[in-house]
Amino acid sequence: MPGKGDHVFLVDGSGYIFRAYHALPPLTRKSDGLPVGAVSGFCNMLYKLLRDTKDEFEPTHFAVIFDYSGKSFRNEIYADYKAHRPPAPEDLVPQFGLIRDAVRAFDVPCIEKEGYEADDLIATYAVEAAKNGARVTIVSSDKDLMQLVNGNIDMLDTMKLKAIGPDEVAEKFGVGPDKVVDVQSLAGDSVDNVPGVPGIGIKTAALLINEYGDLDTLLERADEIKQKKRRENLIEFADQARISRDLVRLKQDVPVDTPLSDMEITTPEPKKVIGFLKDMEFTTLTKRVAAEFDMNPDDVSAAGDHPPEALVVPEAGADTSKNKSGKPGAVPKSVEAPLDPDAYETVTDIKRLEEWIAEAKDQGFLAVDTETDSLDAMAARLVGVSLATAPGKACYIPLQHGNGDGLDFEGGDRPEQIPLKDAAALLKPLLEDPSVLKIGQNLKYDMLLLKRHGIDVRPIDDTMLMSYALDGGLHGHGMDELSRLHLGHETIPFKEVAGSGKSQITFDQVPVAKATRYAAEDADVTLRLHMILKPRLVAERKVTVYETLERPLVPVLVGMEYEGVKIDRQVLSRLSGEFAQKMASYEDEIYKLAGGEFNIGSPKQLGDILFGQLGLSGGKKTKTGAWSTDASTLEGLAAEGHELPQRILDWRGLSKLKSTYTDTLPDYINKDTGRVHTSYSMASTTTGRLASSEPNLQNIPIRTEDGRRIRTAFIAEKGNKLMSADYSQIELRLVAHIADVPELKQAFADGLDIHAMTASEIFNVPVKDMDPSVRRRAKAINFGIIYGISAFGLANQLGISRGEAADYIDLYFKRFPGIRDYMDRTKEEAHKQGYVETIFGRKIHLPEINSKNGAQRSFMERAAINAPIQGSAADIIRRAMIRMADELAEVKLGARMLLQVHDELIFEVPEKETDKTAKLVSSVMSKAHEPALTLSVPLDVEARAADNWDEAH
Repeated sequence: MPGKGDHVFLVDGSGYIFRAYHALPPLTRKSDGLPVGAVSGFCNMLYKLLRDTKDEFEPTHFAVIFDYSGKSFRNEIYADYKAHRPPAPEDLVPQFGLIRDAVRAFDVPCIEKEGYEADDLIATYAVEAAKNGARVTIVSSDKDLMQLVNGNIDMLDTMKLKAIGPDEVAEKFGVGPDKVVDVQSLAGDSVDNVPGVPGIGIKTAALLINEYGDLDTLLERADEIKQKKRRENLIEFADQARISRDLVRLKQDVPVDTPLSDMEITTPEPKKVIGFLKDMEFTTLTKRVAAEFDMNPDDVSAAGDHPPEALVVPEAGADTSKNKSGKPGAVPKSVEAPLDPDAYETVTDIKRLEEWIAEAKDQGFLAVDTETDSLDAMAARLVGVSLATAPGKACYIPLQHGNGDGLDFEGGDRPEQIPLKDAAALLKPLLEDPSVLKIGQNLKYDMLLLKRHGIDVRPIDDTMLMSYALDGGLHGHGMDELSRLHLGHETIPFKEVAGSGKSQITFDQVPVAKATRYAAEDADVTLRLHMILKPRLVAERKVTVYETLERPLVPVLVGMEYEGVKIDRQVLSRLSGEFAQKMASYEDEIYKLAGGEFNIGSPKQLGDILFGQLGLSGGKKTKTGAWSTDASTLEGLAAEGHELPQRILDWRGLSKLKSTYTDTLPDYINKDTGRVHTSYSMASTTTGRLASSEPNLQNIPIRTEDGRRIRTAFIAEKGNKLMSADYSQIELRLVAHIADVPELKQAFADGLDIHAMTASEIFNVPVKDMDPSVRRRAKAINFGIIYGISAFGLANQLGISRGEAADYIDLYFKRFPGIRDYMDRTKEEAHKQGYVETIFGRKIHLPEINSKNGAQRSFMERAAINAPIQGSAADIIRRAMIRMADELAEVKLGARMLLQVHDELIFEVPEKETDKTAKLVSSVMSKAHEPALTLSVPLDVEARAADNWDEAH
């Protein structure tokens, strides 16, 4: 512990960050465009401080303290504390983690704590060190820290090269350091939204405190104040002044995790700090630091020498041969170390688990994976946890293997396991530690599972989402496939440890020795994938996509899946009965039209009747030789006026509604929560759209009345309403923006009926008193164009001839030539580069765009046209979801986001808050693209609340 003769330096890291950001011009890395201006400024400031203070002040202890992201205990005292502070600049956000990496690279303690601000930690350390007789210097110009200044504690403003002692504090506040809190309590602070007392500034507050001695005495004797308005305000806002005092007074007893003794100055590891600076491409500072260590910077490798959270890119002249993904990049040698499942450790006692935890905390990262007995994270039991701290170094912690005696484990009797409760208590601080990066593959599942055990995993990196941001559309993003692609390693198949088919066992019945090989390998592989994929994000300029669209959405979806949605069993039961009766009626009609009974569900029998017995034209056969009776075939026949195909379609639609929803949804009700918890897949579509499964709540048909009735079963808890917030025609708006179509942009800006306007433009008819059928044709074209609709498809949809449909499409392109230009330009770019991008930079690969197969090539061209539009819409709603929770909490609204269905968000809202919630939700969604992007069209959102989903929508 520092004591008499020691000198403790405590650096206000958060203050340093913003000084570095605003003091220097923006600097982007030449190789990738990643903003690192603040990182550069911070590193130079920290290096200069370490160098300059070494001889002049002779510090013995040194640490950099940061604000923890999120709210502090002060928000519980005063909800509007710092409410008006704008969010951090978007180009600064990805630099926060890099700056913390920089501090560690210089071998300086990097400290922050959830629920507290940097000032509170500084106060706690400063007071403790001073009590032990040490001298303390706080490196900051923050006026809030001036309350700490005394004989043993001073401040240093390195930007102005100015020491701040008691005299300087008195000069600024008009009182000594011991009275600063009282003055601030009266004056308030507009920046932090500390209310203070209206009409009283710093000078007046100082006069009052100097006259009355302290805040309490002043407030007690406020009626003695001669100035009427001042007297009235002091009396009326006395409690507000006391609250302000609680806000500005710094905590001096924060339960810190890093003791003062850990701050003792040590010489940094040269290769570590030089390697980091080379990673950041800070050439001048790299040479300067290398010279101090008498080293040649060219002798230090930048790639692979640092923890995987460091953003590493290949050095100039480094090996850029293609790795197994087909992407250029240097693979760290440690990644290529052999994978040996027999080398993994089984952890069965608390002492050994504590040692693994300590190692992970010390190095600041680990890979983590869970093993369970079910794919349903809301119902699964936590069977075990695997950890990896380095390639080849992984363990498995069995927690609930067995469930009783007699289980035949390999190697003898069942080994002792750490009780689940004890293991969870030990792992919780590690998995929630903000200074330790948790790396996983599809971490959403593990986070939801652990949330049920009271563990909120953060911060995270997800290799599945990194792969998705880099290679969306090229291949799958499951761990087994990524292992083959990037590591050339075949992972142990699940069936090898648990069997398959009817003989398959759940993981809790797998012998622990086998479980260790399988589970620990997952963690090991995930860590190695991270070391390969994270640098690629930088090198291929996809950091922003990953860090703004992918990673922050994970905890949002965890929260939504955890909440679930309530459904009414009785409504579904009643609908099932009605659908059954209606299907029976359809069956009677079908048999009459067909001339006899047959198996309606049999495509072969139906084909024989339609094209053999009835001799309808337009039939085509499948590869098996049977007649095709898919939906498009039946729709084409129905469009020609044939009744039987239409009744078959009606019957099929009801059959699907009954079997998929009304009969099945009740089976998904969780026995513990009484709600349905869907699961969202983040990396299963090429465009960024989420997919819902188990059950799929995104594909409930809404074009038919029967389909919409399914939504009436989705209800809110008592005292709440369901709210639906839906983007209005977002894809058409994005077409207008991306294709730059003046007529469409103006129509959206004026709030016109876009389909009526399009009909008027194409068919030269007035909008007023327009024939609904004309508007319907324009609507079909508007939406069809986005998906590359053909004359055949439009003809089927509108029930017109192909020639007439082709004429409509030609008219459309003549009136809106910008859309044709966009389509031609996009196809050309896709053929040339093999991918397209959304307006936010999401890359959508089209691997078959240059296929020799004409049908395949045409399909990919249509996908290329649609992907930037649909993908941009998906990115916008992702951004809205990511911001929503904080925005709701900011104004203390109790709404909970439950579901996302394409362009729609569903909330459960307290009845008394529906109007406020609708207003806020609409605002967040309509501005979700800001500040990253300015759209040339407005985004309109319709939000309304009702007793069930159908009424709300």
